[in-house]
Amino acid sequence: MKAAIFHGPHQPLTIENVDIDEPQDHEVLVRTAASGVCHSDLHFVEGLYPHPAPAILGHEAAGVVEKVGRAVTYLKPGDHVISCPSVFCGYCDECMSGHPNRCSNRKATQRGKDDKPRLSMNGKPVAQFADLSTYAEKMLLHENALVKITDKIPLDRAALIGCGVTTGVGAVLNTAKIEPGSTVAVFGCGGVGLSAIQGAKIAGARMIIAVDQFESKLAMAKRFGATHTVDASNTDPVEAIRKIASPGSDEGSDLLSAMTASQGVDYAFEAVGVKKLAEQCFEAIKPGGTATIIGMIPVGQKVELDGPKFLTERKIQGTMMGGNRFRIDMPRYIDYYLQGRLNLDDMISKRMRLEDVNEAFRAMKAGEVARSVLMFN
Repeated sequence: MKAAIFHGPHQPLTIENVDIDEPQDHEVLVRTAASGVCHSDLHFVEGLYPHPAPAILGHEAAGVVEKVGRAVTYLKPGDHVISCPSVFCGYCDECMSGHPNRCSNRKATQRGKDDKPRLSMNGKPVAQFADLSTYAEKMLLHENALVKITDKIPLDRAALIGCGVTTGVGAVLNTAKIEPGSTVAVFGCGGVGLSAIQGAKIAGARMIIAVDQFESKLAMAKRFGATHTVDASNTDPVEAIRKIASPGSDEGSDLLSAMTASQGVDYAFEAVGVKKLAEQCFEAIKPGGTATIIGMIPVGQKVELDGPKFLTERKIQGTMMGGNRFRIDMPRYIDYYLQGRLNLDDMISKRMRLEDVNEAFRAMKAGEVARSVLMFN
């Protein structure tokens, strides 16, 4: 099969032929229909996160089941499926306590060192990214990396649910659990940020402030539900958010007044993975507010926060893939789409071929797209 091969950081992916094995007992062979190009993959291409090479990147996809292992009962050939990076074993403490996205025993879903590799090239193993590797014509996955879906949703839209939508919407609904009538700010209006905006709208937020440095993305954010926008390329986003969310407020002259002033939003979300934005995300919340960091901040970087702000019960938290239980959440998001409550159609800025993957990364860095989707025959 054809696949886009990662040979190491700061190198373009190359399109090469890769061998893919037959499914073992709990494995499923999927013909890839569409794969979104996510910013998380770019982190590895740029060397901000380490990964062994050669490898096939990609982790946001949908497709059709071709073959199943003899122990698989959940799926059958012909089923439409979405893959998810939150592969789970089903019996570790995290899985059993309702947090399969934090599975602590993913090795149980992988092949052993002495087993034939799922992917290989010229007789040598090819690393499987996030236990998925979706930048390829086919995927060989553990059954617990897949959810069966209705065939009423086009597979290119379904692919977006595999990561970006589940991460963004889930951060709002599952991790932050925002309250109806609350005020929200979202830093970054790419695929994940736009999904967070839509999640806030679904949850009933009365004010949704979108922050980005590209005018085109801010215009898109308005289409997806933002009530206000802030152009961070020419203004201080924290001050702008405070003026929008708390007009006429005054911090006062003493420290106590400054710390307890009712400024900012109830909830803020960082959807890029930039240290400065994570710090601004925290600064933008009011006393008692919650900042949720969705983006992948590069390895080794530290987020610095103003210590006295914690005395005002401001909170900061992380999220892993939107706190998903993906076999429950993804069908719900599909229902939102079919009901017209979740806009996936307009999230796809470009449809490309596998051979265009490097161009998709360039367009992403330039802020030209919300999401590019690689389409397969």
